[in-house]
Amino acid sequence: MARQQAHNRRAGRGGGGSSWISYSDIMAGLVMVFVLFLVYSLYNYGTQIRIQEAELERARLDLGLKEDELAAQTIILLGKQQELDSKNAELKEIRIALGAKEGELAAQTIILIGKQQELDEANISLKAQKKEIERMQGLLSQKSEELTALVGVRPEIIRELSDAMSANRIPAVVDQNGNITLGSSVFFDVNSADIRADGKTMLNQFLPVYLEVLMQPKYSSYVGEIIIEGHTDSSGTYLKNLRLSQNRALAVAEYCLTMYSAGHTEAEVERLQSLLTAKGRSSSDPVFYDGTTVENPTQSRRVVFKFTLRDAEMIQQMNTLLKQNYGPGAYQIQDPTQP
Repeated sequence: MARQQAHNRRAGRGGGGSSWISYSDIMAGLVMVFVLFLVYSLYNYGTQIRIQEAELERARLDLGLKEDELAAQTIILLGKQQELDSKNAELKEIRIALGAKEGELAAQTIILIGKQQELDEANISLKAQKKEIERMQGLLSQKSEELTALVGVRPEIIRELSDAMSANRIPAVVDQNGNITLGSSVFFDVNSADIRADGKTMLNQFLPVYLEVLMQPKYSSYVGEIIIEGHTDSSGTYLKNLRLSQNRALAVAEYCLTMYSAGHTEAEVERLQSLLTAKGRSSSDPVFYDGTTVENPTQSRRVVFKFTLRDAEMIQQMNTLLKQNYGPGAYQIQDPTQP
């Protein structure tokens, strides 16, 4: 190209082609400029591509780092999710356990309410029992003067009975409790409940004297019961002896009422009927020979006349009530009429 340019200059200096040479130079220069521009542009383009490739590489590296970080964060999140799932499972178990405990608590609450109701009912019953005891104790307090007088009533009745038996020469002994025992052989044949003639004679002598003492008006507010007890020995079965002893006691009681009705008013007879009781004891209370455990069958076969006092019965009822409310070891009121 340099040789061409020198040739062109020489040719130009020769005359008529100077204008074309200048155009060629211009075109060559333009081409040169274009080539240079193109080279420059290509160079810049390559540079930019390299820069972009470098940036892209850095971006890739950054993206790789971000992906690693994202993977690490994902792992962490997975771990957190597993912990959360575990905590949720534990929470579910706790809720189930709590539900069971709530059910148990509800059941215990129902039981407790039932126990409280039972306690309330027991307290109400206890208050009622205490009130009844207080009422009975109040009655006992009201009867303190009567009890004071009653202390001397039983000994007085016993003394009058003994004196009356002696005065009428009746062979009957009044013991310390006021009981009078008559031998059964006087009244009945063996295995019989029919009163013999000798027995009726004995009763005709004994009963008027006995009843005259107990049925006195001065004792009407004290005597609570007149008891005729029949006893047998231990020969034979208990039930057979029970029937026999009951029938004998009943026979004596019937004879007593029949005889008493003959010479007394209807009101007096009704009062005796309200007091008189017949009891058969079978062989449950035998009599033994002195100092032995051997039964005395003759003395075991007997008829016993007893009496009780009204206030003594009331004391017995109070003692029964105290035992029912406070147990066998409860305080017992002492009967001042008993020796």
